[in-house]
Amino acid sequence: MDANSDQQLHDQTPQPPDMSNAQVQRQTSNQSAPTRGIRWLIPVSFAIGCLPWLILFMLVIAAVFGAASGLARGPHIALIRVSGTIITGRSSGSLFGDTFAGSEDIVAQLEKARKNRSAKGILLRVNSPGGSAAGAQEIYDEIVRVRRAGKPVYCSMGSVAASGGYYVAAACDRVFADGGTITGSIGVIFETADLSGLFKKIGLNPQVIKSGKFKDIGSPNRPMTPEERKLLTDMLMGIYEQFVKAVAQGRQLPPQDVRKIADGRLLTGEQALRAKLVDSLGGMQDAIRELAKSVGLKEEPEVVEYGRRGLLGSMLSGDGTTTLGGFRPDRLLHIGNLLRAE
Repeated sequence: MDANSDQQLHDQTPQPPDMSNAQVQRQTSNQSAPTRGIRWLIPVSFAIGCLPWLILFMLVIAAVFGAASGLARGPHIALIRVSGTIITGRSSGSLFGDTFAGSEDIVAQLEKARKNRSAKGILLRVNSPGGSAAGAQEIYDEIVRVRRAGKPVYCSMGSVAASGGYYVAAACDRVFADGGTITGSIGVIFETADLSGLFKKIGLNPQVIKSGKFKDIGSPNRPMTPEERKLLTDMLMGIYEQFVKAVAQGRQLPPQDVRKIADGRLLTGEQALRAKLVDSLGGMQDAIRELAKSVGLKEEPEVVEYGRRGLLGSMLSGDGTTTLGGFRPDRLLHIGNLLRAE
């Protein structure tokens, strides 16, 4: 082959197209895009994977500091809160639900403060509309025990300290209330509803098997009999007399004077002061200063809050009720739950 044939063959061979610099950059960018995406995906995936552990770590730290808040360092005033509906058992609450003041927890906190020599006095901060009569009695009795041990207990009422909330306040050495505090409501109540008419309309016919004629007392399946009403009234009035006696002893008032206002009426802090149910008008800081003065501490003493759980304890708290095969044992004691110090 001559030189001309070689040149023709070279010309017929496919040549790669000419590419401008912009095209080269776009092609290089397109090839590197997946690599950059993967490069960003790795740290993002790592951060998402570590997030639950970070949240858990923060909750644990919050719980530790919450528990440490109850540790005493030197002479102090012990602050114990009674917040929410009073129940027997453990305190419970959540970010989105009701708060319950469990008598077991509050009694334990009172006992801890009583045994702690650094706790010179106890301030009970009550913000409760009442609740279980038995729970209020347990707290009342422990306050009396603390006072007999020689340690003063003052009470500061919040927005509401009524019924069972006042029951526990009456046990304290001195009671402080704001002028607008709602208190009083000394009495006991039992509530039920007769739904038998509704059941009949919708064709529901409940069947009950019981060991005795009073076993389903208060049942909504049927009207209450006169005999049942008398039985419940006698029981309720017995608890009422216990309430009146506790207030009379705690406030050092004649029982007949207590009965004049123990008809369930609500009182403001100012009205309660005139009725001698509270000692002074003032907020929590006023109560702290007066308590500190009575035990020989400086005017602004260290205040240590007992029983503070922190964030983790609040989120994981429960009422400790045991369930057996889907049946709650406290359902068998529904009368005790319905009887409230109100």
